[in-house]
Amino acid sequence: MSTARDVVEIGLVVYPGVQEAAVLGLTDLFLLANRLAADRSLDALRLRVSHWHLQDGAVIRAFDSEFGDSEPGQSEPCPGNGPAMVILPPTLFEPIAREAAAPYADWLRACHAAGATLGSVCAGAFVLAESGLLSGRAATTHWAYRDALAMRFPDILLDADKLVIDDGDIITAGGYMAWTDLGLKLVDRVLGPTVMMDTARFMLVDPPGREQRLYSPFAPRLNHGDEAILKVQHWLQARGARDVTLGAMAEHAGLEERTFLRRFRNATGLRPTEYCQHLRVGKAREMLEATTRSIDQIAWDVGYDDPGSFRKVFARVTGLVPGDYRRRFGVERAALPGGES
Repeated sequence: MSTARDVVEIGLVVYPGVQEAAVLGLTDLFLLANRLAADRSLDALRLRVSHWHLQDGAVIRAFDSEFGDSEPGQSEPCPGNGPAMVILPPTLFEPIAREAAAPYADWLRACHAAGATLGSVCAGAFVLAESGLLSGRAATTHWAYRDALAMRFPDILLDADKLVIDDGDIITAGGYMAWTDLGLKLVDRVLGPTVMMDTARFMLVDPPGREQRLYSPFAPRLNHGDEAILKVQHWLQARGARDVTLGAMAEHAGLEERTFLRRFRNATGLRPTEYCQHLRVGKAREMLEATTRSIDQIAWDVGYDDPGSFRKVFARVTGLVPGDYRRRFGVERAALPGGES
């Protein structure tokens, strides 16, 4: 039997008028990612896919890829036994009416309160917005629905020019086919960038042209409420995460190392080593974009004695080797010699 540690459930909401092709496509994408992760023998972590619909006034599972605790249609509603991530897929029709969306609003609020990440694609944003959880939050939708969404929900910080807006616990995507972008982003978040890239290649989707991590700077969690960890985060930022050890970080936090490791992971979602890598890669991205300094020199400048190790870390974090990143984003790319990677 699966445990909460090795399974992350993603629930797809089958609301009236939902684009069934997107529901099935996302299901296939996540199950494909599971297979590719298993082929790499990464670990036991995998994605559980469920479909949720309205029945007798309650939102319940209608499909479960695990065939586990209960038969489809008999599962308890969220949050008692709900998914860790919930997606509102697009629709091919007019955006859902408020009356039709209302039964899903309480369920979405309960899932969010229980810790679920919520996502929408295209006009699925209208279902999500009925919960009130997009109030004051940044979001996107299909350009054709921009005015309608803004009129119905004027308190949303709407930016329909963006394909995907990742606001941490809420992720919204734009056009009909942006379910692939949202799906890959969740695969990246749960199973990691290597499996995401494998999935994109298998599906013939070009992640460098669509995956938002190429464009988005590292945004560390700072509102977690753990003052000792926040103190260390500020310290690391000021030092550029250079020449720091686990012992030094724990000492700065005033914590024993094992306690520090646990609290740091809980607060930031990353291990200290991973966090420092993200900070260093962020500084390296700025240098690659704005300077003609050699990649080896940039590696040394951000704290890597071995440029080869820097290249591997950079590729793991961004999905591109440094040379390819510079050729894509560097303002001085035309002046650079070819072949540097």
